[in-house]
Amino acid sequence: MSAAPHSAAEVVSPDACTHLTGADHVASLAVALRSVTGHVGTLERWGRLLADVLCGGSRGRLLAAGNGGSAAQAQHLTAELVGRYRADRPPFSAICLTAETSSLTAIANDYPADELFARQVEAHGRDGDVLVLLSTSGRSPNAVAAARRARDCGITVLALTGPDPNPLAAAADDAVCIDSPWTATVQECHLVALHLICAAFDAAVLSSPSRVRSGTSMEVSR
Repeated sequence: MSAAPHSAAEVVSPDACTHLTGADHVASLAVALRSVTGHVGTLERWGRLLADVLCGGSRGRLLAAGNGGSAAQAQHLTAELVGRYRADRPPFSAICLTAETSSLTAIANDYPADELFARQVEAHGRDGDVLVLLSTSGRSPNAVAAARRARDCGITVLALTGPDPNPLAAAADDAVCIDSPWTATVQECHLVALHLICAAFDAAVLSSPSRVRSGTSMEVSR
C-alpha cells in the first residue's frame, strides 16, 4: 500500500523518503503548485522589474546563483535571458555566478566558504542591478551572505526558497517561498517560477518597441 500524500506544510522526516511513491511525488507537487498560484502576481512583477533594469537607460544586469540543483536552475534563468525564452528578442546581460568555475575554485581556496557568491556579487554587481538567489532550504550560508553583500552594494535581491520563514527570505528584498517539505518538489516549483518570470520579462520587453534594439541577433533569426 502506498503512503498517504503529505500536506505541503507537514514536516517529513528523512526516513519517510524511502516510502514516497511516484503517486505521492505527484500529489506533493500538485499541492505545492497551488502555493505557486498565489505567487503569480509577484513573479510577473519580478519579470517586469528585470525588464526595467535590463532595458533601462543604465542597461543593468542580472546575476543569479544557487547550490546543487539550484545552481543548474540559476544557469537556466540566465540562459533564457542571454538566449531567448519563447519569442525572438535581443540578448540581455545575465551572469550565472555558479558557472564561473575558476572564480569559484579560487575563492573557495583563498576565502571562507560564505564568500563563494558574495565576492562575485561585489565584483560584478552595480547599483541598480538584480540578484536572483535560489535555495530549497533558504538556509544556504553562501546565498545568505551574497544577499547581504548585494544589498550593501545597492543591488535588488530576489529569492526563491523553500518554506518560510528562512534566513535567505529575510535577507532578500522580496522572496517567493514554496511550502513543501520535499527538496525535489521545491525545485520543480522553482522551475515553474523561473518560467513565469521569463514570460513576464518577454511580455514587458516586446510590448515596448523602444526596449527592443535592432541588431544582428534579430536579423539572423529572421
